[in-house]
Amino acid sequence: MAVRAIRGAIQLDRDERDHLLSSTRELVAAVMAANYLTADDLISIVFTVTADLRSEFPAVAARELGLGEVPLLCTVEIDVPGALPRVVRLMAHAEMDVPRKQVQHVYLRGATSLRLDIAQ
Repeated sequence: MAVRAIRGAIQLDRDERDHLLSSTRELVAAVMAANYLTADDLISIVFTVTADLRSEFPAVAARELGLGEVPLLCTVEIDVPGALPRVVRLMAHAEMDVPRKQVQHVYLRGATSLRLDIAQ
């Protein structure tokens, strides 16, 4: 087993608590499904949000999915002028038995524009 980092992002339509939580759950679930992960495989998840998202911590959504024992951290993304608005990003660290090139990074909704080379 190796430690792998998995990237993901999702763009929200609006900064509203329920929308942020459901979108974050969608992103986390998609990352886990694409990589065949369980909670026991996860080492940690770091979430970032753009400065225009303030309605809730994305980690709340991960805990709602049963990831309460996984270390979770939330922070604010660098506020670069012209950057894509209303984005939740994650970097999950997991124990995986796959080569790095087989890790499936997940970019949903408008966030696909962030990484067209690897977006699902």
